[in-house]
Amino acid sequence: MPNQVYIIGAGAAGCFCAIALKRMNAHMEVTVVERGTRPLRKLAITGGGRCNLTNSFSEVRSLKQVYPRGEKLMKRLLKEFSQHDTMAWFENEGIPLTTQPDQCVFPRSQDAMQIVDTLQILMRRAGVKVVCNCDAFAKGSMQQITGRNSDEAFVTAWLKEQAEHLTTGQVEDRPSTQQTALVIATGTPHSDTLRLFFAPYGIKVTPTLPSLFTFCLGDEALHALMGTVVEHVVVRLTGTKWQAEGALLITHWGFSGPAILRLSSYAAVHLASSDYQAELAVNWLGGAREDEAADLLQHLAAAYPQRLLANQHPPQLMQRHWVYLLQKAGLSPQKRWQELGPKQTARLASLICCDLYKVTGRGENKEEFVTCGGIALDNLNPSTLECRHLPHLYFAGEVCDVDAVTGGFNLQAAWTMGYVVARSIAQLPAS
Repeated sequence: MPNQVYIIGAGAAGCFCAIALKRMNAHMEVTVVERGTRPLRKLAITGGGRCNLTNSFSEVRSLKQVYPRGEKLMKRLLKEFSQHDTMAWFENEGIPLTTQPDQCVFPRSQDAMQIVDTLQILMRRAGVKVVCNCDAFAKGSMQQITGRNSDEAFVTAWLKEQAEHLTTGQVEDRPSTQQTALVIATGTPHSDTLRLFFAPYGIKVTPTLPSLFTFCLGDEALHALMGTVVEHVVVRLTGTKWQAEGALLITHWGFSGPAILRLSSYAAVHLASSDYQAELAVNWLGGAREDEAADLLQHLAAAYPQRLLANQHPPQLMQRHWVYLLQKAGLSPQKRWQELGPKQTARLASLICCDLYKVTGRGENKEEFVTCGGIALDNLNPSTLECRHLPHLYFAGEVCDVDAVTGGFNLQAAWTMGYVVARSIAQLPAS
C-alpha cells in the first residue's frame, strides 16, 4: 500500500479520512493540506454553529428525496459507513448526540466547536501532519508540502508524475508515485479550476452551480410579513416537475425555509439555466386540493357567520398572513363570513392552493453554502472512489458531483466518503 497519503482539503471529508487512515495503518504518513488558515472552518459554522452532523434517515422514503445528485452512489456507500456508524463513531469519542423531531442529529451541547475540536485533537494524536495557508493547486506549493523543489503546482506535478509512470513504467528523478496516494477533498472549487487541473488527464468535470439558496421575490406587500412561518406548504415551479414540501419562512427579500431550500436543490440546474427567473406556486395548506380548501372555508362561514374575515382564519395561517391573502384575492378583510358567496369562496380556495409568485433571483443561505457539480461520478470506481484511469487518485466530499438537501445529509456524505476512501487506500496491496 502507499506509504504516503496527501489529502488536499481540511474539511469534514478530508479530516475524517485522515483520522480513519491512521487508525487503519498507524505507520502510514498522512498529510492534510489546507488553503485556508485553519482546518474545518466551514464545519464550525454549519447548522447555525450547532453542527447538524447527520440525520436519522427515518423519514427518508428514497435517497433521491435527499440526494438530488449522487443518490445511487450514496446508496452503495452508506452500506459501508451509514448514519448509524457516524452516530456511534462520535458517541464513542465522548460526544453525546441528540436527534430532533425533524430527525436532524446534533451534538447534545449544540456546539459545532465540540465536533471541530474533537477532530483536530484526534488528528494530532494520530500524527497527521496539517499544512495550512497552502494552495496545493498553486505554483510553488511542492516544496511547502513535500520538501521537494518545484515550480509546478503540487497537484499538477503529482498527476504528471502518475501519468508518466503509467506510460513508461518508470519515473525519473523522483520516487514513483506508486508509493503515494492523493485524495482530493477540497469542497467544490470553481469548475474552471477543476477542469484546468484534471481535464488534461481525461477526468470529466460537471459545471458547479449553487444548490441550497433562498428565492428573491418582487412582492413588496409580502415583504412586510417578514418573519412569518407556515409550518407545512407545498411549493413547485410551474411548468416543471420540481416541487418540495416543508416549512416556509417569509423574509424581507422573499422566501426561505426548508421547503424552499429543498426546491432550490432539486431544481438547481434548471434554475441556473433560466438565470433564476421562474414562477413559483405555493399551496399554503400543504397538499390540500381546492375542493378541500373550499370545504374548510365553508365550514368557517357556517361556524362564524357574523365574524369578520380578518378575525377568523384557517388554523394553519397567521392572521396578518391571512389578511394579505384576502386582499390578494380581492376580498375586504372587513367582510363578514356570511357574506362570502360561492364564487368568492372558490376564488379564495384557488388562491390558497395555488398562490403564484415571480422569482426574480437567488438569495443566500448563510448557514448552508452547497454547490452541485464537480468531479463527474463516472470517473470514479463506485466502491472505492478511486479514479478509474489514474490509480491512487481519490476524490471525497463535495468536490464530487454529489449534493444533498439541508438536514445533515451533506455532512453524512462527507463522513461516508472520507471513510470509504480511507478504507480503500488501507486495503491496497503493499508495494
